[in-house]
Amino acid sequence: MAQRKRQLVSNELTEAALQLLALKGFDAVTIDEIVTAAGVSKRTFFRYFASKEDVVVQFLADMGTGIRAELAARPVGERPSVALRHAVAVPIAACADHSDRALRVVQLILRTPALLARFLERQAKWRSDLTAELTHRPGPVPDTDLYPQLAAGMALAAFDAVLQRWSDSDGTEDPMELIDRAFAVIAPALDAAHMTEKTG
Repeated sequence: MAQRKRQLVSNELTEAALQLLALKGFDAVTIDEIVTAAGVSKRTFFRYFASKEDVVVQFLADMGTGIRAELAARPVGERPSVALRHAVAVPIAACADHSDRALRVVQLILRTPALLARFLERQAKWRSDLTAELTHRPGPVPDTDLYPQLAAGMALAAFDAVLQRWSDSDGTEDPMELIDRAFAVIAPALDAAHMTEKTG
């Protein structure tokens, strides 16, 4: 029950912050304005977040966990390009489902240097998590092969390219279609080592 209440407060704070930031821009919004909009005290705010940057990038941690969990759940023996596409499509699908709000958040992150720096910092963690997950899957030997790290990097580069394109198009392009197109480009490289392993 307490956990559920904490989650509700966190969600309300995040929602209030995102609406204000999208409306006024990151630098123009104060923590006082966020707590007033959310109907909580400043002390409550700092119980959940260290800064207003934390409010905006909080969901990134969950996003990364979702990507890794999806990769771990993919069938053993599935082509790496298919497994990784499904993994990075989890947050992309969430963006597509809440496109107006998600687009504002993505644009805010990509266009605000402080937030972009935090996003890239978080992605370094995602990359190491995906690399670790890929080493557990059948395929090239991780100790003697650069494949897991390169594959994780390619998948996240595709993810970034899709977010950038979606942001630049102001939401007119379909993010799910973009992820399919991005993976069509990198699939041959992702699957080459896998196919060699199978036929070798």
